[in-house]
Amino acid sequence: MSTRILVVDDEPRILESLVRLLEKESFDVVPARDGAAAEVLLAREAPFDLALLDVALPGDDGLTLLRRWTSSHPDLTVIMMSGHGTIEIAVEALRLGAYDFLEKPLSSDKVLVTVRNAARQARLARENEALRETAGLGKTIIGRSAAIRALTDAIALAAPTSATVLVTGESGTGKELVARALHDLSPRRDEAFVALNCAALPEELVESELFGHEKGAFTGAVAARRGKFEEAHRGTLFLDEIGDMSARTQAKLLRVLQDGLVTRVGGAAATKVDVRVVAATNRGLPAAIAAGTFREDLYYRLAVVPLAVPALRERSEDLAMLADHFLGTIGKSMGRKPRRLERGALALLAGHAWPGNVRELRNLLERLVILTPGETITEADVARQLPGVAAAPAVAPARVAESAAVPDGGDDDDDPAEESAPAGSLKAQLDAAERVALEAALRQAGSVARAAELLGLERSHLYKKLRKHRLPY
Repeated sequence: MSTRILVVDDEPRILESLVRLLEKESFDVVPARDGAAAEVLLAREAPFDLALLDVALPGDDGLTLLRRWTSSHPDLTVIMMSGHGTIEIAVEALRLGAYDFLEKPLSSDKVLVTVRNAARQARLARENEALRETAGLGKTIIGRSAAIRALTDAIALAAPTSATVLVTGESGTGKELVARALHDLSPRRDEAFVALNCAALPEELVESELFGHEKGAFTGAVAARRGKFEEAHRGTLFLDEIGDMSARTQAKLLRVLQDGLVTRVGGAAATKVDVRVVAATNRGLPAAIAAGTFREDLYYRLAVVPLAVPALRERSEDLAMLADHFLGTIGKSMGRKPRRLERGALALLAGHAWPGNVRELRNLLERLVILTPGETITEADVARQLPGVAAAPAVAPARVAESAAVPDGGDDDDDPAEESAPAGSLKAQLDAAERVALEAALRQAGSVARAAELLGLERSHLYKKLRKHRLPY
């Protein structure tokens, strides 16, 4: 497939010469004379692989467009051009994600070398993406952030080998998904993927689970049993929470990794196994080594390829994509239409710290799907379920608690703790009219954020008014 290139320059002579030059090299070239035309082409036509983008353009300049395209078209490789190039502009373009910077007057040879190299990189990126999708990796590890792309690229490189891999990351980040991706992308994909959580079993049973046991090896061993290593022969063995393994089991595991021989508990004969081991931990193993609770030689055996899974707070730009994915799969599993998050609800999710990471996000969204009657999950729905975000109180809080929760806007008329005005007074009539206006805005908007926009209020100011009138939000 020919590389598609978008060329953006407001000088007709340069634009025409670039199109001719690149078309001679069999590239599929589309010209645009300004940023507005370029963005129409990006939105309406088949995806472009590369863009040659001039810095000085009418309307939005090239650097402004580059900033926008980095988010809206992350797969587009951009080469910047300028006739008034400075070191500062070039550095800024590269910092924003440009592949390279070409200074005018343009050299045909320089243009072709740069474009060929960029096209090669774009092609490799497409092939890696196709490989991940073929193996299902694109369906399990969700995200387009730099951290996730670095992780998936490393997985694609490590998977075809038999090297042991140590996956590190906080609880709930998806370490088992990484292990399964390594298996699915490997030559072992048609063999067994076997998992064992080393922290979920008593110490005396871990050895039996790993290495198997012979009949009568211990009380309750009424028959011989294969261990996980034998079950995973020619496949992949995933050892989760490896940092909780006892010193005795660590020594036996090290021997298996060194010579590939497994001896069952209570047995004498060794069995040869061919197993690719992927281990995972949410503990700092170097600190455990320093404390004497984890073997240094085992650590280096396991960490031939170390892979770190980022916490959700470190890739917050993936949250919307993750939420959309989970809402789709949860709705499908429950036989319901996929729920939709309104903008205010997504903003609340984005502001959460997510100590439980992706697992916490999925669990929260499942709860919201179950407890939300409509097809839209609102900001108020999220506030009721998200830890640390208070829903509307049934009784107005004390003045000191309110001042800690919401910045003082200096509007004493909105103090929820003030006494009610006498019936029939102007104040009472104004309060009643205000309550009606607030209720109407909430019904129309469907969210506090949108209602604040309709009423022309700061959101914090609207929250104070809602508390004043004891209205739910």
